[in-house]
Amino acid sequence: MGVGVFNWLSTKLASARYQYWALQCSGWGGYTLLTFVGSFFWVKNHWLHTGYIAVATASGVLLTELMRRGFQRLWDKAPATRLLGSVGVVALAALLWAAIKFGGSLWLYGKESDEHPAVVAIYWFSYSFLIYMTWAALYYGIKYYQASLLQQEKALRAESIAHQSQLKMLRYQLNPHFLFNTLNAISTLILDQDGKTANSMVTRLSQFLRHSLDNDPMQKVTLAKEVEALMLYLDIEKVRFADRLQVNVDLDGDAAKALVPSLLLQPLVENAIKYGISQREWGGEITIKARVFAGELLLEVSDNGPGVSPAELAKLGTGSGVGIRNTCERLQALYGVEQKTRFCNRPEGGLAVHLRIPYEQN
Repeated sequence: MGVGVFNWLSTKLASARYQYWALQCSGWGGYTLLTFVGSFFWVKNHWLHTGYIAVATASGVLLTELMRRGFQRLWDKAPATRLLGSVGVVALAALLWAAIKFGGSLWLYGKESDEHPAVVAIYWFSYSFLIYMTWAALYYGIKYYQASLLQQEKALRAESIAHQSQLKMLRYQLNPHFLFNTLNAISTLILDQDGKTANSMVTRLSQFLRHSLDNDPMQKVTLAKEVEALMLYLDIEKVRFADRLQVNVDLDGDAAKALVPSLLLQPLVENAIKYGISQREWGGEITIKARVFAGELLLEVSDNGPGVSPAELAKLGTGSGVGIRNTCERLQALYGVEQKTRFCNRPEGGLAVHLRIPYEQN
């Protein structure tokens, strides 16, 4: 029962309308309580004065509700107009409330003071104006705070959409060299009247493109599935290179379960084939290694090709090479400072790409 009431209250208070009335009731309830307790020190007929307090509270609630409607009309006005208009609304409401309370006091107790009527009027108006200005300050303070939260939410939503769009753009930038080389190889097979191999290559290309376009770039996949997708690409390349291309995959321990961005490895392997394997007459070998260390996934893609010059090495990831640059930008967008990409020439020959990203698992 208690949990149900709590859930009901939580649901209601999530609404701005219910929040307003909860604050309204709390504020005027506090005013009523303080006024009632204070009257015990100087009022003789408490029941009669209680009726007076009830009228004062009810009129206060009504006038502040009218003030709120006036503030809503002024909300979209220029700042100066909003300020002057709000002060005018508060002054008018305070004047009406002071008249109601002063009139009720005269009706109940008569004229008990010898002070000049102007002094009494200023006192009642100042008291009412102070309370209503406090109410207006709280109203606008909450209003501006809610507007600020709404702007922050919109900014975060816009940033998230831009972030997703950036990742999708980077994800869908397939290297045209791969498509050109594949289509050229299919054309060569057709000219050589090797229709069976050409058909097999078209099927594999279709599977790879379908996989690359169907998978959401915002979703991560396990490294094991990423390697399976990579094999679709390598099956195509193996038709082109035949026995000249060898691939070794070594996923140590829990590395196969690690979550990685989809098609993370393909641009790296493509780069290794283009600048490593294809440069050697007898082909070469590509090695993919992965292990988990200190809460991070360590990935390495290497080849035994000729490597690159120091000048070209410095440009990798930032200069030429759409695939490599997109991979670095995707990792930066996804992980920020928690990722690291490093390129180096291997002592035994070839280029190695080292990736370090946070270890995540389903």
